[in-house]
Amino acid sequence: MASSAQPSSTPATIYFATGNKKKLEEVVHILENGHPLPFAVLPAKIELPELQGEPEEIAAEKCRLAVQALQAPVMVEDTCLCFNALQGLPGPYIKWFLQKLGHEGLNRLLAGWEDKSAYAQCTFAYSAGPGSEPLVFVGRTEGRIVLARGPHDFGWDPIFEPDGFGQTYAEMDKEIKNGISHRFRALDKLRTHLLDGHAAAAAATAAAADGGSKQ
Repeated sequence: MASSAQPSSTPATIYFATGNKKKLEEVVHILENGHPLPFAVLPAKIELPELQGEPEEIAAEKCRLAVQALQAPVMVEDTCLCFNALQGLPGPYIKWFLQKLGHEGLNRLLAGWEDKSAYAQCTFAYSAGPGSEPLVFVGRTEGRIVLARGPHDFGWDPIFEPDGFGQTYAEMDKEIKNGISHRFRALDKLRTHLLDGHAAAAAATAAAADGGSKQ
């Protein structure tokens, strides 16, 4: 899902609220989709509070706080890992569950349940800057929770196996993962919005220049 607001002019620089270099690289790579971006995405390491609520509300509020701190165009990400047997938990609290329990502990949460199905959800909120209300873009990938397989250097990737693949996120080739992940699905919507805004601004500039040349 995403806001239905009409595209506005896309700024030349957008800050991504993260201090994670690997995450920044992945986000930029997905946004580029094989083509250079007509705007720059730069990291902004800022402390944002861990809020409670629904993922879309959390992302939007974090985006407002990031804009307030930076006084600039910002996008923020909120990621969930949701176990269907647990009615969507850990959800937006997965970071803390992972820190406290580790991969094995997350598996044990489902020990008493036959249903190991889950979904990974990514929510991006974007604001063009002060005075611009955040727009929200959601992507979801269905899968199941498995015993950890693959490198353990990127969060809960080793225990999430997306439907239709015999590999966990951690085992998958980067290009394959980037083409089906929850992050890709959210960023695909955000990219469309940003490129539409850039195209609209370019068209308006060209029309203005054409109008001026005819005077």
